[in-house]
Amino acid sequence: MSLEAKLDQVVRRRDELSSLLSQPGGLDAGDLARFSKELSDLAPVVAAIGALRDLGAELADLDDLLADPATDSEMAALARDERAALLQRRPQLEHEIKRLLLPKDAADEKNAIVEVRAGTGGDEAALFATDLFRMYQRYAEFRGWRFEVISLSETGIGGYKEAIAQLTGRNVFSRLKFESGVHRVQRVPVTESGGRIHTSAATVAVLPEAEEVDLQIADKDLRVDTYRASGPGGQSVNTTDSAIRITHLPTGIVVTQQDEKSQHKNRAKAMKVLRARLYEHERQQIAQERADTRKSQVGSGDRSERVRTYNFPQGRVTDHRINLSLHKLEKVLGGEALDEIIDALAAEDQAARLAEETG
Repeated sequence: MSLEAKLDQVVRRRDELSSLLSQPGGLDAGDLARFSKELSDLAPVVAAIGALRDLGAELADLDDLLADPATDSEMAALARDERAALLQRRPQLEHEIKRLLLPKDAADEKNAIVEVRAGTGGDEAALFATDLFRMYQRYAEFRGWRFEVISLSETGIGGYKEAIAQLTGRNVFSRLKFESGVHRVQRVPVTESGGRIHTSAATVAVLPEAEEVDLQIADKDLRVDTYRASGPGGQSVNTTDSAIRITHLPTGIVVTQQDEKSQHKNRAKAMKVLRARLYEHERQQIAQERADTRKSQVGSGDRSERVRTYNFPQGRVTDHRINLSLHKLEKVLGGEALDEIIDALAAEDQAARLAEETG
């Protein structure tokens, strides 16, 4: 389909939605909300299309003026200057429209489940996992999001073997989706007496939160086990069988939850994480099919992919996918400068997708 045909299609859809919403009596609440959102999403595209078409009309008028033998030389000079300026602006408008027309990830506006796990490096890896988890907590504060801890598995020296949180707010998943992967740290551990630099790692998984309407899970596909919760080193933290282990039999995905004293609350939290993992499992399968035909990807979201290194001796953070280095390690870990990396990743992803759409 040509660009012009796509633009006609967008304008027709805007007109159709405007007509539907001008007589909302026949719409149920769900359709009303869905159509209103779609119309709102189309507004910037339609505005850019209008600007491009106005520009085309102005160019046609200037061409007529320049072709008219009655046009004096001074007016013709002004017309040529204006025409040159419009011709220079047209590619920018076309690029903006193509950017706005890029297919959107349906999960972008969802809330997210963030899982951080210690990788290679023992206690130092667990301490680094704590640093990353707190980085996302501080980043959430900067963005005005709600950060709710779902579960923590501690090592007893301030480190986390695993930490899971739910982040709620505007466009949470779209901002954090490129964080998935292996994060490395290079620093002298607090337990190192010789002052040697060690390399450790932690894994981050960012999953779009799935509502029940997004994913139907049959009870027959679940095995639910209860057991007695325990703390670090086997210390008992509960005297009842309130801990929950849910296994999704078709995929083998297992979720455990023991932070709450209530079995009901633990089950609710475990189901929230399970839904997110299953939803992401489906998304990854679809993404892989698409990736087979894609020329480039900024990041696949693969948890085994090394995405970033935090070098403490040099105060540097490097994102390996886009070869970006910032000498702002403390500000990145403090959440304050994380947007600089995320913005660069999003821009690179957008540029890659634009190149594929137009290539």
